[in-house]
Amino acid sequence: MGDRPGAPPRAWQRMLSGRRLDLLDPSPLDIEITDIAHGLARVSRWNGQTIGDHAFSVAQHCLLVECIFTRLMSNPSPRDQLAALLHDAPEYVIGDMISPFKAVVGGGYKAVEARLQHAIHLRFGLSPQLSETLKKQIKRADQIAAYFEATELAGFSATEAARFFGRPRGFSADGLDMACQPAKAAQKAFLKRFAAVEKLAQAGG
Repeated sequence: MGDRPGAPPRAWQRMLSGRRLDLLDPSPLDIEITDIAHGLARVSRWNGQTIGDHAFSVAQHCLLVECIFTRLMSNPSPRDQLAALLHDAPEYVIGDMISPFKAVVGGGYKAVEARLQHAIHLRFGLSPQLSETLKKQIKRADQIAAYFEATELAGFSATEAARFFGRPRGFSADGLDMACQPAKAAQKAFLKRFAAVEKLAQAGG
């Protein structure tokens, strides 16, 4: 059902937690980790074009990126791990748009994404703006994850994936969980990891 004639366009979404999240001016008070986990576990990476009976969800991708980030950094702070885990959290409401389409859509999508990320960081005690160094470190982990997802799940050749995401030299997929999971399993795994990392972050002050 559309908006009433003459009414301003609706820019909020009702969450299962009962929160009403304004997508254009999101408040940290309206962000709940249960909503994030639920949404991310039901958003597909690669527009669902992956092998297996289940989609590889953004929740699983976030877990993969945080795992790779932690391995790359050897001994990162729990707050930095939390930032890595939540790096794609805005997609719980705006979805996962593949990079070629993001480039076409441009600034509008990125502005909404940035405002949501800002509110999410505030909600969970992270700096609203991550340092350039940390952003680059998380981006590297993200690109490594994308390479392995592309080659293991999405039908890319190693040469093709390397051209788009770079070759993860000195880093193997050994020990990484690449199995596509049902939504509820991915949701549960995301919440479990979030709780563990947040506990460490809070203990560290």
